[in-house]
Amino acid sequence: MPNKIKVLMVCHGNICRSPLAQSVMTHLVNQSGLAAHFYIESAATSREEIGSTPHHGTVSILHQHGIPLIPHRAVQMTRQDYETYDYLVAMDSWNVRNILRIVGSDPQGKVSKLLDYTDRGGDIADPWYTGNFDETYDDVLKGCTAFLAYLRREHMI
Repeated sequence: MPNKIKVLMVCHGNICRSPLAQSVMTHLVNQSGLAAHFYIESAATSREEIGSTPHHGTVSILHQHGIPLIPHRAVQMTRQDYETYDYLVAMDSWNVRNILRIVGSDPQGKVSKLLDYTDRGGDIADPWYTGNFDETYDDVLKGCTAFLAYLRREHMI
């Protein structure tokens, strides 16, 4: 993957928010004709859902918006992911803390929250608990759109 911008979307279980963000970001990148510039994956900070497929709410909301679901089974991120990826993008503050627990520290400033790239900031609510996949989708779309704009400026693509 030389010269590709490598992004890891991260949430707690890797069945709701992070595969949603991976699919939305991939869709936006593809629509922009920038697929050759990116490698986008997702992972969990916990082991609870390892091997599980995306939540039916994630599958449904992507289908409603005409966005292809990236084929996926939940995996847990590892310390090595810090070296592999350019951006470790968490869905909320709790997962930022868990990422830092896994990788140890962030000397290269690779860890952020998805909504940090918007003018709003904040956390993306976990639809596993809220049941509100529409709100989560809206936040993920805003975050991914702003993140892609940031990456285009930052990497001049």
